Amino acid sequence: IFTFNINIMSILVKNTTKLYGKQKALNNVSFEINSGEIVGFLGPNGAGKSTMMKILTGFIPPTSGEVYINGLDVMEHSQEVKKLTGYLPENNPLYLDMYVKEYLEFIAGIYKLGKDKKNKVKELIEMTGLTLEQNKKIGALSKGYRQRVGLAQALIHDPDVLILDEPTSGLDPNQIVEIRNLISEIGKKKTIMLSTHIMQEVEAICDRIIILNKGEIVANDSAKSIISKNPQKIKIQTVIAEFNIELDEEVLKGISGVTKVAHLKDNQWLLESDNLDDLRPKVFDFAVKKNIQVLSMQKQEKNLEDIFRELTK
Repeated sequence: IFTFNINIMSILVKNTTKLYGKQKALNNVSFEINSGEIVGFLGPNGAGKSTMMKILTGFIPPTSGEVYINGLDVMEHSQEVKKLTGYLPENNPLYLDMYVKEYLEFIAGIYKLGKDKKNKVKELIEMTGLTLEQNKKIGALSKGYRQRVGLAQALIHDPDVLILDEPTSGLDPNQIVEIRNLISEIGKKKTIMLSTHIMQEVEAICDRIIILNKGEIVANDSAKSIISKNPQKIKIQTVIAEFNIELDEEVLKGISGVTKVAHLKDNQWLLESDNLDDLRPKVFDFAVKKNIQVLSMQKQEKNLEDIFRELTK
């Protein structure tokens, strides 16, 4: 008998595979998401992220494996699971000819909120910052505000679990920050799984990261732990150095271990090495021999984007 502690875990995926003909979109994927976690779901295009999210929300069935939301089998209890989950798909389909408030009341009606419908719509409009836009047609809104409408419809029935597929895709920097802050606030009370290509977003708001590549999980941990556990994945060391005089690119390529040189500005250069031995002492030795001064030098730390590129090649 399968047992599940709903007080600890919101999402459980066990040995899940999805086939489209002979192509494996997901290959024996397993992971857990605890109640109250915000988890980033990363991967290159075609890695299987959207497929996994559609399975979690009951839109498509897995070919094999088990998927549970709050202890309920997604396929066997699809209607109950839909009540427990809110879903914002990547393309955020909305009725553009409807007014914001009208649309949210329509969605509330679908979920049969009854007498609570108007109060819930009012609450969501305030929560998502749509008060000034509520009497506008959705088609007249900017993409940032349409994303807010999408979040409001995903939250209208007060789900325990939110599945957000590229919630900040195509937004300008200000809109990204606004939606990111909103997700962080919502995440204090709900379990959130979000797909994104923005690494800073993941590091800013996610408790944990799952990286998918070619339908398989290649990492599942906090950003800090993924970076610290994969130092061997960083093949390139980068140093930014500023000298007191103009230097020729070919001269800088003569520094021991340097494999690539790029001019940044003035007398500032980016130096790369595929040798993981610290490059900075070699730069200082070079400067001493050439009787020049190093005004500043900074080693660029390995980051999540570097790890992501290596894990998903």
